Amino acid sequence: MSKIKTAFAVTLIVLSIAIVGCTSGGINISIPTPNSSATASPEDYNLPTITNVVDEANPAVVSIVVGTVSYNWFMQPVPSESAGSGVIIDGDGYIVTNNHVVEDSTSITVSLTDGRSFDATLVGTDPYTDLAIVKIDGGNLPTASLGDSDALRVGDWVIAIGNALALEGGPTVTVGVVSALGRTIEVDSDTTLYDLIQTDAAINPGNSGGPLINLNGEVIGINTAKISSVEVSGVGFAISSNSAVPIIEELISKGYVSRPYLGVSLVTVTPAIVNTYDLRVDTGAMIYYMNQGTPASNAGLRPGDVIVAFDNVEIETADDAIQAIRNHSVGDTVEVKYYRGNSLQSAWVTLAERPH
Repeated sequence: MSKIKTAFAVTLIVLSIAIVGCTSGGINISIPTPNSSATASPEDYNLPTITNVVDEANPAVVSIVVGTVSYNWFMQPVPSESAGSGVIIDGDGYIVTNNHVVEDSTSITVSLTDGRSFDATLVGTDPYTDLAIVKIDGGNLPTASLGDSDALRVGDWVIAIGNALALEGGPTVTVGVVSALGRTIEVDSDTTLYDLIQTDAAINPGNSGGPLINLNGEVIGINTAKISSVEVSGVGFAISSNSAVPIIEELISKGYVSRPYLGVSLVTVTPAIVNTYDLRVDTGAMIYYMNQGTPASNAGLRPGDVIVAFDNVEIETADDAIQAIRNHSVGDTVEVKYYRGNSLQSAWVTLAERPH
């Protein structure tokens, strides 16, 4: 994963996508279409004002400054710092942020809007969802409530809060609407983020890990990515709260996320791949690399096989296969159907825990 870190932000740029920036049960906020949408605002519908929502949520939003070490041409260590955001989710001091904010950290400092500053400990990280948990020890900590992201509708008002550009004077607040739901973004060859909330609320470097808030003041997303080529209104993305909750719970309880593991590298079958490998199918997920001793190799699969079904779920792309695996648990035994040359075959595979 390639990163460009400045003194102000952690920015990951992949294919024009820049990484920048629990209990469910929130209330769905349905905003009717006004007669004059050009001048509509939450106040027009007798909803809580943006100011009141921010006043409630802002104290739980924190600035995170991360110390890291890089190396110069002479392989000498060069200390540096980068900045991101986070949100306190309970009184014990657990803070949700992004994995890319705190990965490779040598130190983590958390600052609250009330002026207090704490050295934080890293509880756990999950690069596959770009989530992480850090913890501070302090009394009378402000907290934010996690809402129900499944209750969101396209067009709902949302508020992004975070340490944008590491500017002094407290978090930056931007306002927009939910532009789309259930988005998928390929961050790099190893990481794809699923079930993202798309918003036009401005998300800038330093917003990483900050909350996306609904008009009830509930966290319904963790800001994680922005398409950097969009210059005017912006297109930002947040990890939905309902997707984040089970990850958060596992990170707090054991420091990592247990995931089922097939043990293969997959590529989506395309016309070019069909021609190159002389395949007899035009859709599916082709195995292009596999280590020995993995569940797939133990079941007899091998590179060049094209997976077309996983536990009776049709597989047309590599993403389909990844999602199908993630929908199972460690220890599950599932039937995998695949083509080897002209022959449709099947194998029973027992999923192991992904190495961490």
